[in-house]
Amino acid sequence: MRFAAGAAGVGLMGYGAWLLFGDGGVRDPWDVVIWLAGAVLLHDGLIAPAVLAVGLLLAALPARGVLRAALVVCGALTLIALPPLLRPGAPTNPTALPLDYLRNWLLTLAVVVALAAAALLLPRAGRTLSDRRARRRARRDAKAREDADGADTDAGA
Repeated sequence: MRFAAGAAGVGLMGYGAWLLFGDGGVRDPWDVVIWLAGAVLLHDGLIAPAVLAVGLLLAALPARGVLRAALVVCGALTLIALPPLLRPGAPTNPTALPLDYLRNWLLTLAVVVALAAAALLLPRAGRTLSDRRARRRARRDAKAREDADGADTDAGA
């Protein structure tokens, strides 16, 4: 199975290289080399250390799972939104990017933050409510036992 997956991966990389450098592809291969070097430097010099630093900061928090998930989703949304956000000027074809991508990206991030906040706060509210119910039930049961003990004492006298 691993061999088949590896062979498929190598085949897809070859097809991608053929599309990239074939007819109608990249005119100057050095542009691709510079872009790839920049991507490696950006990842290894900025993104990876920032992710590690945030992970270390979150490790001490009790709700780190929800926070990590929200940060991963926000990061993925940002990576997806970057090309239209960074594209300078108006598109030559106005139907290509017809939406307000900055506003929609910010709204999507706000929804992710709101969902993360709800995931953090609602279980606590539910626990508080169930704790109140449990305390009320315990008081009611204790009172019922006291009443039953009192009735037994009265019957025995």
